[in-house]
Amino acid sequence: MAGSTEAPDIDQVLEHNRRTWARHVVGRIALGLGWLAVPFLLHVAGVPDSLFTMLPILPGVYVLLFLLIRTRHGRRIAACEKILRTYPLEYRTKVAKKSEQWQLLGTVFTIRVSTRGQQGAPLMRAINASAVRHWPKGAEDGGAWIAGDPPFGGVVIIPGTNDMLFMQPADWQKFAREREEADPMRSRLALQAGLTQLVEKEPSLGAVRGL
Repeated sequence: MAGSTEAPDIDQVLEHNRRTWARHVVGRIALGLGWLAVPFLLHVAGVPDSLFTMLPILPGVYVLLFLLIRTRHGRRIAACEKILRTYPLEYRTKVAKKSEQWQLLGTVFTIRVSTRGQQGAPLMRAINASAVRHWPKGAEDGGAWIAGDPPFGGVVIIPGTNDMLFMQPADWQKFAREREEADPMRSRLALQAGLTQLVEKEPSLGAVRGL
């Protein structure tokens, strides 16, 4: 597969995902404001004000509030950058998506990133760093580049597209002892990369109310 033998440029990967994130945010803002503008446009067109003409306000508020929650709690590019600046990139020959789950902050994919012929790669929960919900195009067509330490977490970069997934163990507690018994170097790198705690999780109701 193209790009599989040469590690991607980290700065280009980050820039690609920032642009994707920006397009996603701008698109959602335009959609939300568009809904909010409908009652005003109907009023200007001479349509009498009514409960029916006010209804578009609800999806507009929903879209903008939902976007605010996701951008405040669900952006993963900064977390991925810390990992990429801490760990070297390593190539893996296979990415397999096992399942996916819709959550407030994004679609969470359960994946296995492994090297063909080797067993024991852990299941990981991965979320698109750029906030889009779709599974990266071509992710299962070949291998991928990863950075990190599986019991703590890491980053998956898809060759060719530079799409990026933030990942941590699907069963966080299962690897608690391995994290606790990790040698000082591994622990220090995980701390530096911000991977000593579970990062990928839904916000609490209290956090949402605090927006």
